[in-house]
Parts: sequence; C-alpha cells; structure tokens
Amino acid sequence: MNPGTRAPWHLWVVGVAALLWNTVGALDYVMTQTRNAQYMAGFTAEQLEFFYGIPAWTVAAWAIGVWGGVLGSLLLLLRKSLAVWVFLASLAGVVLTTLQNYVLSNGLEVMGGPGAVAFTAVIFVVAVGLYLYASVMRKRGVIA
Repeated sequence: MNPGTRAPWHLWVVGVAALLWNTVGALDYVMTQTRNAQYMAGFTAEQLEFFYGIPAWTVAAWAIGVWGGVLGSLLLLLRKSLAVWVFLASLAGVVLTTLQNYVLSNGLEVMGGPGAVAFTAVIFVVAVGLYLYASVMRKRGVIA
C-alpha cells in the first residue's frame, strides 16, 4: 500500500456492512452462551436443549467464526492485510460449526429444516465473499 493510495468507496461500504452483519452474529453468540432468558424465549425446549448441548469444540469454532468476522471487518476498515487471515479463520469456524450442526448432530431436524439451511448458506456465502474481497484488496495494494 502506498501512503497516498486511497481506499475505493466500496471498501467502506463492504467494511461497514460486514461489521454490522458480523456484530449481529456476535450478539447471537453472546445471548446464546449467556443463556439470556429474553433472547432464548423464542426457541422451543428441543432447540434450547440443542443449543445448550453443543460440544465445546463447536462453541470454540462458533466463537472463532463470529468474533473473527467482527475483527476481520475492523481490520478491513483499518486497511490491514491481516483481515485476510482473520476472515479465513472465521470461514473455517463457520465450516466447522455447520459440520457439527448439520452432519454430526440433528440440527437440521431441530432447527426447522430448509429455512435453517438457507440461512446457514447465506452465512457461508458472506464468509467466503469477505475472505475473497479482502484477498483482492490485498493483491491490489489497498490493504497492507
């Protein structure tokens, strides 16, 4: 990155949108992990049992996914190339969490079927997109 290199307008749009998106994920993580009664009241007893029974390694992967997304977004806005690696770690967290929720457990059944899969697909696509976007911005010298 040259000192005089200006960030393109879309970096700010993507960075702010990513930060907002990932902050919602982080809020969901915090509310679920702290078992916030008001937040969790919208779930069935079976869903609550599922959430509270998630293995520790999956909780760790989920944390890496959401907090990596928040940190990656901040690093992107600060034009730091570390954003690429943090977004990659976040993507890995998404993949591992999805593996546990839909392959190694009955999450699909518990969470309500196709809608849950569609939302998870959106999360995955956004995580891939943020990783690729940060990679392109690094290659172009916008972030360093």
